[in-house]
Amino acid sequence: MEPWIFATLAAATLQTVRFMLQKVLSQTKLSTLGATFSRFCFSAPLLWLVMVVYFASTPEPLPALSLRFWVFASFGGLVQIIATICVVALFKSRNFAVGITFKKTEVIQAVFVGLVLLGEGVSLVGFAAILIGLFGVIMLSDQKTASNTGGHRFFNQATGLGLASGFLFAISAVAYRGATLEVTMPSPLLTAAVTLLMVITFQSVVMAVWIYLRDRPQFRAVWNSRTTAVWVGITSLGGSLGWFTAFALQNAAYVKALGQIEIILSVMVGYFFFKERLARREVIAMSLLVISILMLILLT
Repeated sequence: MEPWIFATLAAATLQTVRFMLQKVLSQTKLSTLGATFSRFCFSAPLLWLVMVVYFASTPEPLPALSLRFWVFASFGGLVQIIATICVVALFKSRNFAVGITFKKTEVIQAVFVGLVLLGEGVSLVGFAAILIGLFGVIMLSDQKTASNTGGHRFFNQATGLGLASGFLFAISAVAYRGATLEVTMPSPLLTAAVTLLMVITFQSVVMAVWIYLRDRPQFRAVWNSRTTAVWVGITSLGGSLGWFTAFALQNAAYVKALGQIEIILSVMVGYFFFKERLARREVIAMSLLVISILMLILLT
């Protein structure tokens, strides 16, 4: 098995577990902010320990980080925080597998981001893929309300959170790619580790300040939930290292294509762990979205 394939499969698996744990925390012990903060505050110290030990025990010099690196890393980190909050909040509106599928619209929305920021158009195949994906998203967002509350079927909170998270994750991925290209290290794993260390440190500080100003009791709640939250941090760290390493080894299109296994994993988690059932309409919609994503990254 090629290294990039192993890294991608490991990243998708760990990320699915991390989202599962965050859903448990957000539904039982922590607020949306607290569940998001748990991802960063428990992974940053662990990575700092690993990197300090590595640089102290090897002759490898510390990398020089340019201003361009810090711009990419901090912007990507900030955008990812907001995107993660959207996903955790989404889990309170829809079930686990549908929430992950909404997040996966980042691949589709990246086309529009590229068009706006880089002036890159799409082919006829790409346009067809967008239409298929759009139809799948509309089917997923067709959330019939159980009561006569006047809620909208298509334009609801779940739709907005899902699309927003996909858009923000697409932007953060571009920023992280830019930051990684600014780091010179002897191996893709070290490049990924250095970039990730700076990003999650920045994210931990930002989230700590945010919670201090908005919801201080969450600090104690996160600490009291540490037996579960620490695994959120560990799986988050492992998943992020996997994604960063895979992108350093292979074209992002192939990595994203293989990464769609996360949707299948999320369905399995929802079915076996959360005892969730998917309606036929949701299964069809998720299938259309997967087809759309694969068309975009393999045929365009």
